[in-house]
Formats: sequence, C-alpha cells, structure tokens
Amino acid sequence: MFKTNDLILRTTASLIAFVLLGFAVYLLFAGHNMPGGGFVGGLVTSGAFILLYMAYGEAMARRIFPINFRTLIPIGLALAALTSAGGIFFGQPFLSHTFGHFHVPLLGDIELATAMLFDMGVYLTVLGVTITIILNVNERE
Repeated sequence: MFKTNDLILRTTASLIAFVLLGFAVYLLFAGHNMPGGGFVGGLVTSGAFILLYMAYGEAMARRIFPINFRTLIPIGLALAALTSAGGIFFGQPFLSHTFGHFHVPLLGDIELATAMLFDMGVYLTVLGVTITIILNVNERE
C-alpha cells in the first residue's frame, strides 16, 4: 500500500501555525486601537488550529489544544455581554468604553481598556463557533 510522506506538510504546518498564532495575538491586542480585534484574531487562531488538524489528524490536534471549543462559546458571550453592559452600572450608556494607564514592573506603562475585555469575549466566541462548525462538518463526511 502506498503511504504518503507528509513530513514537509507537518514541518511547514507547525511553523505556519506558530506564525499564525503569534499574528492572532497581535491582532487581538492591537484591535481596540487599530484594525483587528477579537473577530479577526479568532478567525486566524481557528485557521492555525485547522491547519494543525489537517496536518496531524484529530487525535494529535486535540492533544495540542486540549480544549472543548463548545465551552468557549458561552464563556465568550458572557464576557462580551458583561463588559458591554458594565457601563450601565455606572450610569453610562450601553457599550461605553473606558481606559486607564497603569505602571507594571518590568513592562512599564500599559494602557488597559474595557474594549480589550470585549474583544476577548468576541475572540473566544468566534474561536469556539468556527472550530465547532468545522469539526462538525468533518464528522458528518
């Protein structure tokens, strides 16, 4: 029986997935000030997971990412909803945004914003939904 040599696929998939995950983190953290954010970051992370899934198979991909992606959906939705409704408790409109600058040892001055929490919720939701849909489509075939 003919067996394919997928060494090149696995090697390049690992490298590309590493780059994609780094870029996804950049998009996520830069999103509240520049283009990007939770939606695009979640899609790029999903792309990295699907690439590893195609190169290594389901068992290895689940060992690399031992996460139940379905549980990310309600966690992300709750985080986004609570963050967006947080302004109401302080007499501000829905989806109000605030930020502050804080000094963190070894890192210096950092801007912390509520938009980042909202983006994290969107990121988790998009990641959970995208991976769940793709894996369900794969199971049906």
